Amino acid sequence: MPAAGKGTRFGGEVPKQYLEVAGRPVIRHALEAVLDHPRVAGVVVALAADDGFWPGWQQLAGKPVLRCTGGAERADSVLAALRVIPGDAGAHGLVLVHDAARPNLDPADLARLVEVAGTHGDGAILAAPVRDTLKRGCGDGTIAGTEPRGVLWRAFTPQAFRRGALVRALERARADGVTVTDEAMAMERAGARPRLVEGREDNLKVTTPADLALMEGLLRGG
Repeated sequence: MPAAGKGTRFGGEVPKQYLEVAGRPVIRHALEAVLDHPRVAGVVVALAADDGFWPGWQQLAGKPVLRCTGGAERADSVLAALRVIPGDAGAHGLVLVHDAARPNLDPADLARLVEVAGTHGDGAILAAPVRDTLKRGCGDGTIAGTEPRGVLWRAFTPQAFRRGALVRALERARADGVTVTDEAMAMERAGARPRLVEGREDNLKVTTPADLALMEGLLRGG
């Protein structure tokens, strides 16, 4: 779980993953949602070197919570976490990467993702088809055109891949000087074709204060 970001778009002194929603920090909701799956053995959280907000959890839901120091980019944090996973996971073990600021993961979505990724060698991600009409803008704020949406999906997390393949893909992107915005992008660059597993639209990432208010209602069943 990469959690080294400062959440500059959100603003405020407290990183968004530590803000309280429905009685708990956002990151705790995210952690417990993943750890709830019976095949998840534990989690590694990648934190900023100067993180003073981490509560020090070593175990949640009866499973180990490890920590490591993340990096400047998401890929750096994910690589750091992958490298401290206990060795018995092996290169072919399935790993999940989930956003610390995505607290409303549905258990059924996670179960489908794990099932698909377990049988598809290139891994899988949770996603949702784009349903809105997409406009391409000009620099002056006007519309340049309408983009076809029939094959477009919104990428969510968790994203699930074989540990060794993901490490190699992320290392290759770093060596090539490419900043990948999610793990699937790194895998795609390496020639993989991950599966798209349709998930719920309310698997939202908290990015703005409005998102936090919406998440409050969702997590409380409002």
